[in-house]
Amino acid sequence: MTQKTINIGIVGGTGYTGVELLRLLAQHPNAQLTAITSRSEAGMPVADMFPNLRGWIDLKFVEPAAAKLDQCDLVFFATPNGIAMKDTPALVHAGVRVIDVAADFRIKDIAEWERWYNMKHACPDLVAEAVYGLPEVNRDKIANARIVANPGCYPTAVQLGFLPLVEAGVVDIQHLIADAKSGVSGAGRKAEVHTLLAEAADNFKAYGVPGHRHLPEITQGLTQMAGKAVSLVFTPHLTPMIRGIHATLYAQITKDVDLQSLYEKRYANEPFVDVMPAGSHPDTRSVRGANMCRIAVHRPQGGDTAVVLSVIDNLVKGAAGQAVQNMNIMFGLPETTGLRHVALLP
Repeated sequence: MTQKTINIGIVGGTGYTGVELLRLLAQHPNAQLTAITSRSEAGMPVADMFPNLRGWIDLKFVEPAAAKLDQCDLVFFATPNGIAMKDTPALVHAGVRVIDVAADFRIKDIAEWERWYNMKHACPDLVAEAVYGLPEVNRDKIANARIVANPGCYPTAVQLGFLPLVEAGVVDIQHLIADAKSGVSGAGRKAEVHTLLAEAADNFKAYGVPGHRHLPEITQGLTQMAGKAVSLVFTPHLTPMIRGIHATLYAQITKDVDLQSLYEKRYANEPFVDVMPAGSHPDTRSVRGANMCRIAVHRPQGGDTAVVLSVIDNLVKGAAGQAVQNMNIMFGLPETTGLRHVALLP
């Protein structure tokens, strides 16, 4: 059998998500990188900016106009919000499939998206067509999608943590709580005071309590899982580490249920969700560098509250790894292709 080659372009290859995509795709047996764009770094060898890619990627960054993206099989957008929506219509018209790792196609309600992202949407007609790229929920739709909206990092950890409970209808969906923490790489590769070493180290704080852009995305997903509206309190926190998300989730149990069995059965065939033994406490370093979500479910003191612990690497299962997982599904490859990485310890 001839091995399938996927010709790939990456728009925005200079951020943390971009370099993570490059790390994963450089080792992917079916991926052929043809263009990596950057207006500010055009002409620079990619390996000069990211020395970890020396010997793996020989391309130079190019201007988007010179990238011939319309000749690719697939284009990843690892760009700030608002970029993919401008370029996607022409690419789709040319027969190119698109995975947007930013937020341009995640929220179906255009007015809601515009309210949270403070800009006019450039192609609202394509938002309805785009498939939300959470494989554990939308695998069949992803396979045939022209546009995949790759989920956010917090939304991935929170939705996978809540999914079995909400899907089975065994908790009060009007009083869900997500208490989530992220490493500083979630803020992106840009110069900002709050991510300076002297600001973020030896420090811990909540942010976005009145509202965070990931809230409508999470609520949309949970509502679809439940088949009716849900109410969620979502509080993100910044932690003094580089990678990782830890989501502690709370839900009131409304029906008698064996929580451990419920989770083990729901995720039994999912290659990138690991339900840990009863009583476990997964930590973020157990998924560092890996496309894995590790979950533990508790029922403290046998009471009526379910406590779910969900951990991911925000740059892998929370971004680039999940994007490659979606690519594999879209092109009929085994879902685990190029993603069987063991997490880094220590």
